[in-house]
Amino acid sequence: MDDSDLFASASRLGNGRRPLLGLTILVVEDSRYACEAMRLLCLRSGARIRRADSLKSARRHLQVYRPSVVIIDLGLPDGNGAELIESLANTSPRVAVILGISGDENAEAEAMEAGADGFLAKPIVSLAAFQNAILSKLPAERQPVGPRVLSDDAVEPDILAFRDDMAHAAEVLGEAEDERALDYLAQFLGGVARSVGDAPLASAAARLRETRQSGGPLAIETAHIADLVNERLNRKIAI
Repeated sequence: MDDSDLFASASRLGNGRRPLLGLTILVVEDSRYACEAMRLLCLRSGARIRRADSLKSARRHLQVYRPSVVIIDLGLPDGNGAELIESLANTSPRVAVILGISGDENAEAEAMEAGADGFLAKPIVSLAAFQNAILSKLPAERQPVGPRVLSDDAVEPDILAFRDDMAHAAEVLGEAEDERALDYLAQFLGGVARSVGDAPLASAAARLRETRQSGGPLAIETAHIADLVNERLNRKIAI
């Protein structure tokens, strides 16, 4: 099914207040916190969102639906999102807009080389930046009708989604069978920590990554990561 065809009529084109109305956006992202931010951005923009948390899930989804826009995190639990970007960029008919995202600003070059139309650095909370990244790449016939209201608003994801990410990190740490799992854990926690402004967790993730790259002992760093993750899971959050 072609999701983009479901909203192709002129009556479903975007407008000034909801410029992404009529678009279906597939977000391929393993962080629940980042996904919640994307959900709020899509809601405020008028877009419909579909979500996948891995390359396998995204490919299964794409066998059934063809979204208007695909936003792909480069660090996924079962591989590099650049692989999916390259595959989509070379598929005909092509998805209208393919964007790469990452908490690592150095990942932009990799995403663009793979064939992405653009790149968004995490945290992605700015409504204007999110809308502009998509609208600037849409063909003329899919542009919103009339003048657009520019908004400097920022979305605030539910902090409970951060706890979900910590639970995922604890699971990965508990089941890690090789050092590649620690590479994934370091990039995942680094991205989440930057999104929520958690400096101690971001520093610990960076030290784990550096230790892996240098071949140093990992026990101290992984134990410190485990302590930080457990402490955040045990925090009481008012609901």
